[in-house]
Amino acid sequence: MAYIITVLLLMLPFNAFAGTGLKKASFIPQWIPQAQFAGYYVAHEKGIYKKYGIDLAIIQGGPDRPPALFLKGKKADFAALWLSTAIQERSQGVRLINVAQIIQKSALMLVAKKSSGIKTPADLNGRKVGVWQGDFAIQPHAFFKRYNLNVKAIPQSYSMNLFLRGGVDAASAMLYNEYHTIINSGINPDELTVFSYHEHGLNFPEDGIYVLEDFFKKEPDLSCSFVKASIEGWLYAFSHIDEAVDIVMKHIKQAKMPGNRMHQKWMLESMKGLVMPANDRNDMGLLRQADYELVSTELKKAKLINAIVPFENFYKRCGN
Repeated sequence: MAYIITVLLLMLPFNAFAGTGLKKASFIPQWIPQAQFAGYYVAHEKGIYKKYGIDLAIIQGGPDRPPALFLKGKKADFAALWLSTAIQERSQGVRLINVAQIIQKSALMLVAKKSSGIKTPADLNGRKVGVWQGDFAIQPHAFFKRYNLNVKAIPQSYSMNLFLRGGVDAASAMLYNEYHTIINSGINPDELTVFSYHEHGLNFPEDGIYVLEDFFKKEPDLSCSFVKASIEGWLYAFSHIDEAVDIVMKHIKQAKMPGNRMHQKWMLESMKGLVMPANDRNDMGLLRQADYELVSTELKKAKLINAIVPFENFYKRCGN
């Protein structure tokens, strides 16, 4: 009888034991639900976090819910932050560390219409260029300095209307978001000149996974399990695009936000080249020291930080 019971127990699915021995944890992305965070939503929906022993709560992010604030206030255990934001927070005394660099290739770019005569960086000289504020402004200004450009920087909103109506000669855009908006407006890709910063020696990787240093010291296994589960979620999302978009749309609806399925699919498909630029799953989550030092150096030049934290103190790699 004992043998029969043991066999029956082994036949049960893993999550039949969900709730027994799972560690509670929380995560906040840096924005409202969208495919930029599909890997986390998929890992949650498919029970991958539970498979790794985590009972995860995903906290909704957004413009009035900055993840850095939630992390340092210990209202979230894990947070998605841009590398540039995290370096500045660390320089201001927040003892956070990077445990995985999910986006490894910057999605930020400048976009211009070829009809305006802009085909090379030099053609931007003297032109009106839309630039977002905050961390978004660091790469453009480094780009202008690198090519010795004197441009008229125009504060840009998150709408592309100013660019589409000819109010600026070039505009800031993210590959997975605003660039798609421009194309959807009826402009063909071959009618555009794109300056992707990563192609001009200014690769500032964006979304990474961060924890507080004391949390990592206390819960190293939980921290690395979260990274492994998240990476597995991303791999599943890239292999099951339509299902992953369904999951994203479910979260968008739960948050009572507007959402366009076609746009979310574009976003997710664009993310693969940013998360896996070498198409190698073994590199997923890797923060390269050269990228860290480049971003830190540019932040120091811009006087946004006073000193550069040693790489080994900032990054603790969890194997996948």
